Order: sequence, then C-alpha cells, then structure tokens
Amino acid sequence: MLNVNSNNPMLAAQCLWQGIKLLSHPALRKYLLIPLFINIVLYTCAFVLGYHSVSALIHQFIPDWLSWLSWLLWPLFFVSFLVVGFFTFTLLANLIAAPYYSLLAAKALQILNAQDAPIQEQAWDKIFLGELKRVGYLLARMLPLLLLFIIPVVNLIAPVLWAVFAAWGIAMEFMAYPLEGRGLTFPEQKQFLLKSRWSMLGFGGLVGAGLTLPVVNIFIGQAAVLGATLYVKQLTELSTNPSD
Repeated sequence: MLNVNSNNPMLAAQCLWQGIKLLSHPALRKYLLIPLFINIVLYTCAFVLGYHSVSALIHQFIPDWLSWLSWLLWPLFFVSFLVVGFFTFTLLANLIAAPYYSLLAAKALQILNAQDAPIQEQAWDKIFLGELKRVGYLLARMLPLLLLFIIPVVNLIAPVLWAVFAAWGIAMEFMAYPLEGRGLTFPEQKQFLLKSRWSMLGFGGLVGAGLTLPVVNIFIGQAAVLGATLYVKQLTELSTNPSD
C-alpha cells in the first residue's frame, strides 16, 4: 500500500492543471476518443431528456396567466441538472468508460516514466467490479444525505454537506484508475484518500466545478484521470524519497 505523507490541496490542483495540459499529448489521443464520445452522448441525452420533461411539466401544470413563472423554473432546471449530473450520468459515464479510463491512466504513467513497453491491460471484469463497488459505496451514502433536505433546520447545512460529499465522491472515482493500476484494492484506495483528505476534497471540488460547465464537462473526466495519475505518481515518489 502506498505511504501517503502529503496532504497539500495545491499539489492536487497543480496535478489537475497539468492533466488538462496533457490532454493535447499526441500519444494519448486514441485513448481519449472513446471516453469523449461516451460523455458527449450521455450528457446530450440527459440534457435533451431533461429539457423536454421540464417543458412538458411547465405546460401541463402552469396556466397561461402564470406563464411568467417559467422564467423561474428554467434556471431551477439547469441547477438541478448540474447537481444530480455527477450522481447519475457522470457515474454512468464512468461505469461505461471505466476500462478506457484505466487504459488512459496506464498510458499516461508510461509517458511520464518515459517507457515504451506495451501497456498491461487489466481484466475488464475486475475494472467493472471495482466501479460497481464505488457506485454502491456512494449511493449508500447519497440517500441519507438527500433526506437531510427535508429535515427542518438541518436542511440549512444540507447543501454544504452535499457539496463536500460530491467532492469526495468525485475524487474517489477518478483516483481509482491510477490506484487500481498499482494494485490497490477498494479498502486500500479509501485509506489512501483518507490520508490525503484535504487534497482529495480540493481535487474533487475542482473537477466537480468543471462538471457543471457546458463543454468543459465533456473532457474534464479525462483531464481528471490524467491529473489523478500525476498526483499518485508524485505521492509515490515522495513516499519513496521522503528527504526530497
């Protein structure tokens, strides 16, 4: 298990920025295309479905003389779409794209280490099993958090708790790919994240902010995988050479 001895949010932010810049690396292009296609299809379907559903509800339940309320409801739709986006379509996109994200993390590490050896692919069933474990972990904690929104007084802090949980879940999702590549099991991955909790919340918060931005949310997932790979690599080097 990796010995994490750094908990600096700035390190995670720098790695994410480097991951964004690494998206243009020629050797990574073919590893980016399939996840990019998956994100485009899912987010487009989600947006179109949400748009038509809300439009139908507005026309059905709001009389003509209250049509001005639609100007208030449409912004609420967009906010709701962004809030639930990670826990629905982002999780679904990651579940589908998990094998390709795993390959992307492995290829990025190969480039960073200046290696030319063939990439050792992980078994797809193992990748999907790991992804299902993470989804189950997040869903089991998401439902109680949703109940906080209907409890008086407590619901005042529910958005803050939700934001923290979302950042944690996002970090868990994208850090998993380089960690699995190093042989860490799901419980070991959680320990890794706990030892760097402030870095993880910062990383997840930044990626989550990217997921709320149109167009950016299409490629931020790939950048997050690259940033996570850089982060894990740097922490590994710090633990190997603590005097550095």
